[in-house]
Amino acid sequence: MIKTLTMMMVSLTISMLMLIIYMTINKKMNMERNKMTPFECGFDPKSSSRIPFSTQFFLIGILFLIFDVELVMILPMIISFKKSNLMLWMLSSSSVLMILIVGLYYEWKNGVIEWMN
Repeated sequence: MIKTLTMMMVSLTISMLMLIIYMTINKKMNMERNKMTPFECGFDPKSSSRIPFSTQFFLIGILFLIFDVELVMILPMIISFKKSNLMLWMLSSSSVLMILIVGLYYEWKNGVIEWMN
């Protein structure tokens, strides 16, 4: 119990010390007009330099990331097929695949997968 409390206090102290050092080192400078404008060979930009980010692209990226992580979860199931109980393996792999299918169906019905609206 005392070791746990000591470790918590040490980690809290180190975290607070690092935060204080960061705050003192990183003083934000006043943003000048020249620093806020994009550099375009010395000329004023003809269009907005801040292009709006597509939320649809963001959702597709998150969907891709989620399915990559789920693929990493499925691959060990294939390897462990020989060494595990068949009934337990079928139950766990079926539940993981069912969760994936239900999630994909939910995203499809909400229109996340459709690129053009």
